[in-house]
Amino acid sequence: MMRWWLVVGAVNAFLSVAAGAFGAHALRARLPQDLQVVFETGARYHMYHALALVAVGLLGVTRPSALLSASGWAMLAGIVLFSGSLYALALSGVRVLGAITPLGGLGFLVGWILFAVAAWRSSP
Repeated sequence: MMRWWLVVGAVNAFLSVAAGAFGAHALRARLPQDLQVVFETGARYHMYHALALVAVGLLGVTRPSALLSASGWAMLAGIVLFSGSLYALALSGVRVLGAITPLGGLGFLVGWILFAVAAWRSSP
């Protein structure tokens, strides 16, 4: 199961790079500056947490735990809710979508706390 997080992390890193390139090239002339910044923020946090999922997978290969898996799920939910809502907001201009973003941020926070506890407990 923990190797699965390596794959999920790598796929999300790929998607983040693709989103960043799309934002930098295809959207530059189409979006106002403030929405470009919103899209870029989504891509940046997407990458941070894609790499965090890789870290979950790497730690889990040698020290698997339910807490570590829960950390991965929380971070993945964070990516979907935080980055996904920012991508949707930037592309649609529907500002109410920004109300979803803090839920994704909460997913990130929970994921990092769970990761820290799992890492602490896995220490020899």
